[in-house]
Amino acid sequence: MTVEDKHLISQILDKCGRAQHRLIAVLQAVQKQWGYLPDDILVQVCADSDFTMADIESVAGFYSQFRRKPAGKHIISVCNGTACHVKGADAVYNAIHNQLNIPDNDDTDLDRLFTIEKVACLGCCTLAPAVQIDNITYGHQTSQSVSAMLEDFIAAQDKKPVRKAAATATDNIEVGEIRLGLGSCCIARGSGQLKDAFEDAVAELGLNINLKHVGCVGMCHQTPLAEVVMPSGKSYLYAQVQPQDALGILRRHFQPSSWVKRIKSTLSTALRDIVTDTCREPVEKYSIDVREGQVKDFLHKQQHISTEFCGFLDPVDLAEYRQKGGFKVISDILSSSPTNVIDTILESKLRGRGGAGFPTGVKWQLVQKAVADKKYVLCNGDEGDPGAFMDRMLLESYPYRVIEGMIVAAYAVGASKGFLYIRAEYPLAVKRVREAIAICRNNNLLGDNILGSSFSFDLDIMEGAGAFVCGEETALLESMEGRRGMPRLRPPYPAESGLFGKPTLVNNVETYSQIPWVLSNGADAYCSLGTETSKGTKVFALAGKVARGGLIEVPMGMSIYEVVNEIGGGVAPGRTFKAVQVGGPSGGCIPAAMSHLTIDYEALSDKGAIMGSGGLVVLDDTDCMVDIARYFLEFTQDESCGKCTFCRVGTRRMLEILDEIRAGRGKMAMLDELENLAVEVSAGSLCGLGRTAPNPVITTLKFFRDEYIAHIEGRCPAGKCSDLIHFEINDNCTGCTRCAQACPVGAIEAVPYKKHIITDKCIKCGGCKALCPYDAVDII
Repeated sequence: MTVEDKHLISQILDKCGRAQHRLIAVLQAVQKQWGYLPDDILVQVCADSDFTMADIESVAGFYSQFRRKPAGKHIISVCNGTACHVKGADAVYNAIHNQLNIPDNDDTDLDRLFTIEKVACLGCCTLAPAVQIDNITYGHQTSQSVSAMLEDFIAAQDKKPVRKAAATATDNIEVGEIRLGLGSCCIARGSGQLKDAFEDAVAELGLNINLKHVGCVGMCHQTPLAEVVMPSGKSYLYAQVQPQDALGILRRHFQPSSWVKRIKSTLSTALRDIVTDTCREPVEKYSIDVREGQVKDFLHKQQHISTEFCGFLDPVDLAEYRQKGGFKVISDILSSSPTNVIDTILESKLRGRGGAGFPTGVKWQLVQKAVADKKYVLCNGDEGDPGAFMDRMLLESYPYRVIEGMIVAAYAVGASKGFLYIRAEYPLAVKRVREAIAICRNNNLLGDNILGSSFSFDLDIMEGAGAFVCGEETALLESMEGRRGMPRLRPPYPAESGLFGKPTLVNNVETYSQIPWVLSNGADAYCSLGTETSKGTKVFALAGKVARGGLIEVPMGMSIYEVVNEIGGGVAPGRTFKAVQVGGPSGGCIPAAMSHLTIDYEALSDKGAIMGSGGLVVLDDTDCMVDIARYFLEFTQDESCGKCTFCRVGTRRMLEILDEIRAGRGKMAMLDELENLAVEVSAGSLCGLGRTAPNPVITTLKFFRDEYIAHIEGRCPAGKCSDLIHFEINDNCTGCTRCAQACPVGAIEAVPYKKHIITDKCIKCGGCKALCPYDAVDII
């Protein structure tokens, strides 16, 4: 322990606070500083504070974010979310493991270059399977592409980008605007490099163009996107743009600032084309008419409320947000009474968007009526569902809208302090919300006497440490108070005794984001959307085996068929739409035969699913429903806090049965046992995690029972379960050796121009079958 270490510990404790409820923040700061939680540092933390080692062990062992051993220099996080799982994340993980030659049960030390780990969800579901190395995300990975991915990352560490000098404009009149999506999905697909390329191109042409960062456009399947807006207002949208396209796009729409720059630009472009000989087709091919084709199909049935002005707003430009009407409702409500605000929310019939759909106005009313010297407003941004990225996108793209909704809520219920609980795995969301909060404080929209009124309210951020159960509101409260995120017995409810024992309002990100629209447009306008019992719109993360995945917002009551086939473009050619998984681990699988079902709270609940936070993963005929049920149950069993026996033991027993069935060792009696256990776990569990954990099993047993029977008979109809399949090369093989060269474990014995053989080394990743151009690989 050095003097410098002791000084750093003292600084961390002073910054985070020494009170018990700040323990998680202290451990997060220690891990950020040292890369993990060193024992000697923790001992010193205890010596300098009122924490004990028992406190630290309890918290550090509960949250997945914390490391007790040093990691390698670079962390490889392989997403194991739903969309990534169904698209082959396990094969990608195994390929990386073998590529780096990391032995099983490896005790990683600081000498190792890479540490590989599975994470519940990276929130980039449209890029599945996704892999993150440090802060760089790679999408659409396969077992064959991991070698190139690792080489690309290593090469990137040695590059020292040189930025060109900014253009010197001939005058102060902007000749246009370039809008670039810089959300997490866009950045993962290369929009950061695209931004650099446009900056270089603008400098080369000497243009005075506004390069504008915008939030999520929703069309994640088309990223990177670039929209050119002319002074006349006419716009041109380009999809799947690469950095080498930037100069061509600008030259198509704008003239260089001088004849010298025109000649130099033309000559430099021609020379670059001759030298590289890698010109793409004309950029006009990538221009999209927003009124026609796929973009129209994707957008025209959507209704934007939470995502209003998507693709137009700079996420942290307060002036632009206010120009579009942002924060106007704050001025309006300050001259009204809190009761009138709540009455409007009650009349709108808005229901909470984070789970079962409890009426928002009723919850606000309960907190308002509670008597206390202090009240809190919390935003639940702990989006732990594998396969969901709605909250992340809303926080990254519309932070002011969420903040505005929280200010309204605080005024209505009488709260003076609020917190946003955001997953630490969403660094861009944390960064933008933190920046937006600071800007709001500087403009008297947060803090004392907001807009000159007697109302004071301020916000802070707490970063979640990685526990799915913290999505349950009482577990979230425990986490915020510095303890293990374990649900509380209710009553009392948070509205009576919440954070630090005070009345607390807890709503999720999307719920708050709907509030400004409701108050601006009125309860009647909101009620005109949706069904009788489910009003307004719902934001969904559309992912999985669908052509046009992305962030969508649709009126409640739209059918599953419309979402999957009309907005999403259906499944791939040659494949069959099989089911849609709604609501994450707490949801269920709805078969394609029921795609006429409307998406609303009651319709989904009647079929054994729930709306949940809004994950919607499309499955096709290559997906095994037994494997899907097992995947979700494994997730909830692993994330169970263990407080109640039904959830802790019951889900474990259900998982053991599914393992037996999936391996072909099941018995018919096990199906009845699964159903009985599902009923008991659901009825006896303390919180929503345990009560809904059996849903994926119940719905797959109900709608896909024949697949369970097939596994008991030793067959996996989808060819997915590794214990029940093996790969063979048939007589179509020409001996081209492509499969052997790409096999991540060297399992294919290849002699050129002779039929190949797959050996016992095979990890059954399926890469050889996907790669073979001659259909020479069979699944037996």
